[in-house]
Formats: sequence, C-alpha cells, structure tokens
Amino acid sequence: MSRPAAAKALPLVLVLTLVWGTNWALFPLAVREVSVWTFRAVSLTAAGLLLLAFARARGMSIAIPRAHWAAVVGAALVYLMVWNLASTYAAILIPSGQAAILGFTMPMWTVLAAWALFGERPTPRMFLAVALAALGVGLLLVPARAAYAQAPAGFVLGLTAGLGWALGTVLLKRAAVPAPALVLTGWQLLIAAGPLWVGALWIGWGHWFAPSWQSILVISYITVVPMAIGNAAWFAIVGLLPASVAGISSVMVPIVAMVTGAIVHREPLGAYQLGAMLCCGSALALALTRRGEKGGAPGGPPAVRRADS
Repeated sequence: MSRPAAAKALPLVLVLTLVWGTNWALFPLAVREVSVWTFRAVSLTAAGLLLLAFARARGMSIAIPRAHWAAVVGAALVYLMVWNLASTYAAILIPSGQAAILGFTMPMWTVLAAWALFGERPTPRMFLAVALAALGVGLLLVPARAAYAQAPAGFVLGLTAGLGWALGTVLLKRAAVPAPALVLTGWQLLIAAGPLWVGALWIGWGHWFAPSWQSILVISYITVVPMAIGNAAWFAIVGLLPASVAGISSVMVPIVAMVTGAIVHREPLGAYQLGAMLCCGSALALALTRRGEKGGAPGGPPAVRRADS
C-alpha cells in the first residue's frame, strides 16, 4: 500500500465512519410502517439512480465493460443484497449498536476469505491488526450476550451480514473493474435492488398506503447519505486499498454506532465500549500505516501484492 493511497483513503474512511456509524440507530425508525424489503428496495434504487445521474452530470461514462459484468453482479448480490437485508433485520431484533458490531466482524472475514480463496496470506502486521479488531469486537459482545440469547436470529443475521460484505468485497477487489467508484456503486445498488423489489411486492401486494412524513424523511436521509455517499466512499476505499486493509478501515464504524445508539435509544456505553474503541483505533492505525515496506500496487497481481502493503 503506497503512502499516497493511504493519504487519499483516510478522509474517505472518516466520512464512512461518520455516515455509516450514525445510520444504524435509524433502521428501526425506517421500518415502522414499511417492510424491510420495501425500505431497502426503495433506498437502493434511489441511491443507485442518484449516483449514476451525478456521474453522468460530471461527464463520466456510466458503461461497464461486458467482461466485468459477471463480477459486478455477483459482488452486488453477495454484498449489497445480503448485507442490506441481514443487517436491517438484525438491527430490529437486537440493539442497533450490537447489530453493527456483528456486521462489522467483516474485517476478519475479509482477511480470511482473501487468504482462503486467493492465497493472499496476511503479514504479521495485518494479523496483529485483525487480532486487535477481533478483541475490540469481543469487548463489545460481552455486555450484549443477554440480547443475543433472547434473539439468536439477530445474532446469526448480524454475522451473515458481515460475511456477505466480506465475500462481496474480496470478489470485487479481485475483479479490478475499470470503472469510477460512482459508476460502479450506482450499478451495484441497482442490481441488488432487483431481487429486493420482488420480495417487497410479494410481501406488500394489496396493502398500498402512503407512509407518514417522518418515515419518508428517515428513508430519504438513509438513501442519500449512508446509501449513496457512504457506498461511494466505500467503493473508492476498495479501489485504493487491498481488500484486507479496506476491511480493517471500517472497524471504527460500530464504535460510532454504539455512541449513536446510546444517545438515540439509551443503549449501554461504558468501560467495555471504551476499551473496544482503543483496540479498533489501534487496528486502524496498523492497517493504514506501514513500516518501511515496499508493497505492490493495490489491485496488482497476487504474487506481488501483500495483504497489508
């Protein structure tokens, strides 16, 4: 990982942490009147169209080379469809901050998936970063064990969300699609929205109504800020950094989610959460800095790309 890439990625990581971290507490509010499928179908479609329109207005081509469509579709379904469904249901069944913790086990899954599927063995530095991230997640899991016991489905769905996100990220990084982040994000959001619309129409058929302005406001905010801006920032990070490092870059999001949950829903915030914040911050610092290593360019051939270089 080059220093210029890390320098470009850091502001994006900060934006991502803020917009995604504050997003989790809004999920229960977004689905008070509509189904999870309807909420996600609407938000993904609108966000995708918004990003493609913005890219076109900036003079970008919104075409994706035909040879890369299979990878784009596969990554969109594995990441965006699975993630959006599983994470939203998890945030409804268990406290939103705890659902975020489970979803953001993604960095560990990413490192393991890149190693298992493509032989990208992590260096000791990345192993340490993953261990610190895992410790941070573990500290947050301890005080929430009662919530998981009462709603085991929320626990399973949270982990499923993280695994789907990791696999989609590794597949997309490996494909190295030659398209701007805005264009790639827009198309993937629209692709993932297709199956969600099928589920939304199946569940809501014959039950048409106009939601309240509060629900429309919450869904609109989630569509524009976390979905459009957040996903554009994420895919830009994936384009700049190796998949494993990009995964570690997201570990501060559940910390912000915990703080937001404490403010909005009075979820717990104490010593465990502060310890987790220290661990996750240390993992992020390790992943985004280097100590005199000469790694290959992100997206280069596996033989010359190290997992933390």
